[in-house]
Amino acid sequence: VQLQASGGGFVEAGGSLKLSCVASGDIFSINTMGWYRQAPGKERVLVAEMGTSGSTEYAESVKGRFTISRDNAKNTVDLQMNGLKPEDTAVYFCKYNSWYDWWGQGTQVTVSS
Repeated sequence: VQLQASGGGFVEAGGSLKLSCVASGDIFSINTMGWYRQAPGKERVLVAEMGTSGSTEYAESVKGRFTISRDNAKNTVDLQMNGLKPEDTAVYFCKYNSWYDWWGQGTQVTVSS
């Protein structure tokens, strides 16, 4: 499985960004796709993920501000990020999971105060 992420960039606090990721290769019909982030000197942590059934999980810190969505037919997952805060600054990684975790390349999100 290969993952190609896009989006990210630089935004002022309160602004919005959208991340997109597309998976290709041997895609299983049942899987989970989502986004993790890693700030400098910190561990990689869950931001949001979504199963093919539509079930979702969000980090508490992003609930009400970020929305994850996916298109199962296109094997894509998007993360709409609104109300961005400086503490959201991190490298964001797309993840695909079926029987194994595959990771996309990271994309930098920088939020200025």
